[in-house]
Amino acid sequence: MLRIEAKQPNRRRKLRFALQREVTYKVLQGDTVVDGGIGKTINIGSAGVAFSAPQQLPAGALVQLAISWPVLLNEGCPMRLVVFGRVLRSSAERAACSVDKYEFRTQARVPQAIPAGRNDSLLQRWAVNLRKETARAASA
Repeated sequence: MLRIEAKQPNRRRKLRFALQREVTYKVLQGDTVVDGGIGKTINIGSAGVAFSAPQQLPAGALVQLAISWPVLLNEGCPMRLVVFGRVLRSSAERAACSVDKYEFRTQARVPQAIPAGRNDSLLQRWAVNLRKETARAASA
């Protein structure tokens, strides 16, 4: 029996591009990095990133992704795209996060897992500034 399923409309407002790259991620709860790991991106867009994660990540948690970039700086220096956002959804094998802020940085040649419990000033500074902006907007 042939089964025809209606194609669901794409709810995304921005395009996503199938780009599989190494990614390291860190999850922040409160003021502490509580989880981290290595995976691969599934797709990337200006508003979000889908990536593989070996465990389920808490929805709404602040997250930092460091994605290996396919283009070298000055034809010799590896780059990474650092994305800050929130976990939008997650399962046991994959997660998706928003892109609230991003920046390019130079990269180590071999990705390394981030140990849980390690404080990370870059992610923590972003979270503190985000909380300040939210409080400022609420009081206005």
